[in-house]
Parts: sequence; structure tokens; C-alpha cells
Amino acid sequence: MNNSDLADSLAAAHGLTKTDARKLVDGVFTAIADAAAKGEEISLNGFGKFKVKDTPAREGRNPATGATIQIAASKKLGFTPAKAVKDKLNG
Repeated sequence: MNNSDLADSLAAAHGLTKTDARKLVDGVFTAIADAAAKGEEISLNGFGKFKVKDTPAREGRNPATGATIQIAASKKLGFTPAKAVKDKLNG
């Protein structure tokens, strides 16, 4: 499922136009991305949590040459599903 499919499903379920539903879907994802960029935890009841995780700088190896390289510190967005989602996935 992609953004368009999600918007189509939302439009059909709630009697919205596809354009309005697409704006809502895009707005939700923009709000999640903006909150994550600020380092906030996003908790969606019954769905799960998005949390920003810091990855420290480290040394790695170039697989082609075997040379040691420095890998910069970065931030990653992790997702932990809620119990209801886990239960739905597992039967």
C-alpha cells in the first residue's frame, strides 16, 4: 500500500474526495516527520510509537578495498508497534 492507496481507502470509507483524502494523508506524514525532526516521540494509540534513535560515529571498512573509513553519527527513526497491531499480525 502506498500513499495514494491509503488516500483512496480513506476517501471511500469517509465519503471524502480523493484530493481531500490525499491532503489529509500527506498532512499526517508531514506532522510525523516534523515532530521526529525536533526529536520528539510520536505515539499513536492503538498503532505504535515512532522514536528517534541516535547512532554514534564508528569505524567501518570499505568492502571493495578493505580500507578503514569513518562512518558519521546519524539519527534513525524507529517504530515499535502497539500490542493491538502485533496481535492482528500474528493471528
